[in-house]
Amino acid sequence: MSTELIWLKSSYSGGAAGDCVEVATHPHTVHVRDSKRPQGPALAVPAVAWAQFVVFTSVG
Repeated sequence: MSTELIWLKSSYSGGAAGDCVEVATHPHTVHVRDSKRPQGPALAVPAVAWAQFVVFTSVG
């Protein structure tokens, strides 16, 4: 089983050199990073917390 993460750019990110967020999912975590710094730090959060965050931010 491969443990390499597959990063996807957010659909809210612009196509040019704007602010870009990428996410990668794993069975129990979601990883978030700045696409302009792929070797930089990434935030890892529990998948349940990410789902709650997405629902909360889409309601407003």
